[in-house]
Amino acid sequence: MTGDGYTVDVRGMDEFSPRDLYAMLRLRVDVFVVEQTCPYPELDGKDLDALHLRLLLGDELAASARLRPPHGGMDAARIGRVVVSPAHRGKRLGEKLMAEAIAACETRFPGRPIALSAQSHLQRFYKSFGFLPVSGEYLEDDIPHVDMQRPVTAQTAG
Repeated sequence: MTGDGYTVDVRGMDEFSPRDLYAMLRLRVDVFVVEQTCPYPELDGKDLDALHLRLLLGDELAASARLRPPHGGMDAARIGRVVVSPAHRGKRLGEKLMAEAIAACETRFPGRPIALSAQSHLQRFYKSFGFLPVSGEYLEDDIPHVDMQRPVTAQTAG
């Protein structure tokens, strides 16, 4: 898929070339651990059964997100590790990334709500995509967060 000059790529971890996997993990570490000065275990074992959505501009990784499937019952799909490369900020790629991530979740996990753990200062951004707070504020790795969920709408329920 393409749009606005970027290519959308969604795949499981085992489908990445070593170089593409390295680029994605490096971007996440560079932003979440180094830029945000937050030492935490970025490689948390949750990548193994997740889908990884990337926005590519040519061969360059511009943004990525991790999509985790629901685990039974009425569990929600989860979007996490939402990151835009510092070299590509200011291009509204965060909005494009979230729109693509939501569309991918709705296609692959129809009829399920979508949840995420938002850094508190980004609540307005996520609310613009239909996410609502479902928890109070809490600290995750010393950064204020709030759990948010996007309910299933009539359009996405089937």
